[in-house]
Amino acid sequence: MKKKAVVLLSGGLDSSTALYWAKAKGYHCEGLSIFYGQRHARELLSAQALAKKAKVKIHQIKLDLPWLKISSLNDRTKKLPNLPLTQIGRGEIPSTYVPGRNTVFLSLALSLADATQAQAIVIGANALDYSGYPDCRPNYLNAFERMANLGTKNGSMGRPIKILSPLLHLDKEQIVRLAFKLKVPLELTWSCYAGEKNPCGKCDSCKLRAKGFLLAKASDPALKI
Repeated sequence: MKKKAVVLLSGGLDSSTALYWAKAKGYHCEGLSIFYGQRHARELLSAQALAKKAKVKIHQIKLDLPWLKISSLNDRTKKLPNLPLTQIGRGEIPSTYVPGRNTVFLSLALSLADATQAQAIVIGANALDYSGYPDCRPNYLNAFERMANLGTKNGSMGRPIKILSPLLHLDKEQIVRLAFKLKVPLELTWSCYAGEKNPCGKCDSCKLRAKGFLLAKASDPALKI
């Protein structure tokens, strides 16, 4: 039986590269895309387009968790950070942190994986060039995997579900190079926090993405549209 994976697909550079990595590893993938009240749904359109291009089924979930408006990603009245690139991820946890986001997302992915007997959940988490979120760290993901196999039917029956984070120890330059190697349709991806017609170029995500393409000596196909 072909191995299966649930891929958390946001529509950004990292999750899209993680999807194509899983496909290259021989996984039959299903995508999971989640609207959780973020200030725009632009990235979800990218997730749809990427799933269609990759020929994978995508599940789209909508959550209504009003307390997440504590994050500037979920409240348009809050100003997004505009830090120098050298300071991103170096100080306090930024206002764009969404409380418990990866725990919620992974839990939903775990439910889908347990229901479909998938052997893996793939997440594009990154612990090097990122904004400093605590739920992107290796020890967190390892702990979630242990919990997942204690609290699921498949785990209890000796069919463990792995949490795979292929980009965890890569910097943005390496992720961009991997994306090109895997032939990810980067022109379909969206990383900007602001969600306007064009990427703002000022938010953490835009700056880290630009850094990756600059160091990889490549132009960003998403900026040519």
